[in-house]
Amino acid sequence: MTEIINLRRRDLLKSTIGLSGGLILGFRWPALVAQKTSAAFTPNAFIRIAPDDFVSFFLGTTQMGQGVFTSLAMLIAEELEVDLSRVHVETGPVDHAYDHPFFGMQVTGGSTSVLTCWEPFRKAGAAAREMLLSAAAQTWGVSPSTCRAESGSVIHPPSGRRLSYGQLAESASQLTPPKTVALKDPANFKLLGKPTPRLDSLGKATGKAIYGIDVAVPGMLTAVVARASQLGGKVTSFKVEKAKAVPGVKAVLQIDSGIAVVANNFWAATKGRDALEISWSEGPSAGFGCSSQREDYARLASQPGMIAKNEGDVLTVMSRAVKTVEATFELPYLAHAPMEPLNCVADVRPGSCEVWTGTQFQTLDRDAAAKAAGLEFNQVKLHTALVGGGFGRRGVPDGHFVREAVQISQAIKAPVKVVWTREDDICGGYYRPAYRHALKAGLDSKGHPIAWTHRIVGQSVLTNSPFESRYVKNGIDVDSVWGAISLPYYVPNLHVDVHSPATGPRVWAWRSVGSSHNAFVVEGFVDELAHAAGKDPYEFRQELLWKNPRYAAVLKLAAEKAGWGNALPNRQGRGIAIHEFGSIVAQVAEVSVSQQGEIKVHRVVCAIDCGTAVNPETIRAQMEGGIAFGLSAALFEELTLEKGRVQQSNFHDYKVLRIPQMPLVEVHILPSTAPPNGIGEAGVPPIAPAVANAIFAVTGKRLRHLPIRSEDLA
Repeated sequence: MTEIINLRRRDLLKSTIGLSGGLILGFRWPALVAQKTSAAFTPNAFIRIAPDDFVSFFLGTTQMGQGVFTSLAMLIAEELEVDLSRVHVETGPVDHAYDHPFFGMQVTGGSTSVLTCWEPFRKAGAAAREMLLSAAAQTWGVSPSTCRAESGSVIHPPSGRRLSYGQLAESASQLTPPKTVALKDPANFKLLGKPTPRLDSLGKATGKAIYGIDVAVPGMLTAVVARASQLGGKVTSFKVEKAKAVPGVKAVLQIDSGIAVVANNFWAATKGRDALEISWSEGPSAGFGCSSQREDYARLASQPGMIAKNEGDVLTVMSRAVKTVEATFELPYLAHAPMEPLNCVADVRPGSCEVWTGTQFQTLDRDAAAKAAGLEFNQVKLHTALVGGGFGRRGVPDGHFVREAVQISQAIKAPVKVVWTREDDICGGYYRPAYRHALKAGLDSKGHPIAWTHRIVGQSVLTNSPFESRYVKNGIDVDSVWGAISLPYYVPNLHVDVHSPATGPRVWAWRSVGSSHNAFVVEGFVDELAHAAGKDPYEFRQELLWKNPRYAAVLKLAAEKAGWGNALPNRQGRGIAIHEFGSIVAQVAEVSVSQQGEIKVHRVVCAIDCGTAVNPETIRAQMEGGIAFGLSAALFEELTLEKGRVQQSNFHDYKVLRIPQMPLVEVHILPSTAPPNGIGEAGVPPIAPAVANAIFAVTGKRLRHLPIRSEDLA
């Protein structure tokens, strides 16, 4: 257990980079990519250069708003010496060449794409560059050392001769890739580290970009599925006459998840579903409700759990503390609520299956399609579409939205697009678990924490998933304790334990996973300790970060840029928080609270140490997006269940942040020469505690639950 639980995520990922770095040149060209012509140059699975100078980059990742197509393309293009404006980027097919070194399959998640591709992708570009240089040198009968690559061409300066990559494609394709390549000195980077517009922006701005929900194939029908409103409910009987009478409805059939209505278009399918008469059995969770769960969690929080970390002698040291502080925190279930609802197109034919969908788990969804169709894996072709928001929702372990489309297509013998409505997803999806946290800390005479206990109660995300064997040890899900077992602050005696009750709805990774709740708890509790010690929250944190200078530097930058300590208008206050999710992020929130308890977040200053900044433009955008995402959960989002049913259904009652409620955001990037780290999720965890801590600065009231409600402050 210690081996898994005590591994720092960053160190584990660094080890996988070392494993993957030397393998890149051995990758084969994926079998499912269209066959290249003999003249095309395909040195590895990621690069293809055609004789017409058309350059294609094939990536194993999903573009879901995080800018990964641009950032990863920059890694290759920098070493290949090609202009991004001349590059076409798309997600490659499902193939082991694109397996994620951390997860062992084709996956996009964990804010790990740039981190794991930093060295391998640069090597891929450098290898192709060296082969093109060699091809040109052979053509001219000169030494490769007298040639240089520049803007998609090889130049021989002594003679002034130049050949484009397209002109060299055929001859370069006959060469053997080099076993080792020299990578550029960062001082010579032309692209990396420069603010670069995203490659997908134009298509999205003009409406030409194709998301999963935009996919259309010849002869395609549309389907929606009636699913049980109660957790685990099953169809006992149904009548289809009224549904079939709706104009445009073509078929009504039962599948594993419910009753599917197939029609010419979405409207007809939806009206047909509304006309269905279905009887449902009660599921095993018919008695489940959040109110009773809170009581169960409170009981568990008073009892010892499974030990995730135990350093020092907490009990003995706690008994000697000059002052002790205790606090309990609660967080609700959360929906992923991506802007684009779930969808999948499937075309099942005898001996083959083709799928188009926005997915974070290409391998698992391909496998799910094959199993549903009764086919071998190599008989399934999966196309990854652009994704209008994932946040973990499109990386589920059972591929349920893909299986539905495959089952329906196979039954009706025609291609079909299955679309989930917002209500379908809110009421019957996967959720971020609800949690209860109980903490206690002892302070010495200087106000420093000398003992700290932290008990976490909440469902396991990774149990019964493909990742269980690696990340759930002795009943402890590492996701549950991320951000709790690896405190950046110096606390010599630390005890963390956890309860993982199995009852409740289906749960899964939500943007920033365990850090989404542990950061709120840890940073809120640290603020309480600072108050108990009579110290400024920023200064208190700095005192405890003496072993972590990178954290201290990020915290300092955020505080300085926010004007920490400067006066603010009446009924306004600042709150600060810091957390690491791959990258280290500190945020200062400026918040006002009216006499009536109305909360307004005016400004958020964000500082980040993400190692080498590949594309500062993307980093700033992801910090802004992460802050919006986390702020929405902090102020509004809450999913409740009673009698096994979700009580919310759409954005009218599952409230999310609106544009006028978005604060001004400033992002400051610390210069660094360290390898890059993830940014897609790192901006989410600190915002909730920063806001809650700012509210305390204004009102003197500690809010230990989310979402934060104005009525708690009136």
